[in-house]
Amino acid sequence: MSYEREYSRYKRVNKTLTKDIIHKKLTGVCAGIAKHYELPRIAVRIAAIAALFCLPVVTGVAYVVASILLPSRPGY
Repeated sequence: MSYEREYSRYKRVNKTLTKDIIHKKLTGVCAGIAKHYELPRIAVRIAAIAALFCLPVVTGVAYVVASILLPSRPGY
């Protein structure tokens, strides 16, 4: 699901990784990652759950660290 975008040469696009607080389930980390990389939110959440079953400690620590370090997107 990718859409082609046209950017004006006068417009500067600043795309940063932030938590999505509108579409969050726990803290908004998966929704923010999905929005940043333009992926479906459900696919990122399923991948996170699958990673949690395969590598529970690493995934859990990474999620907690990301939820602490990632800023919430201002303007919501």
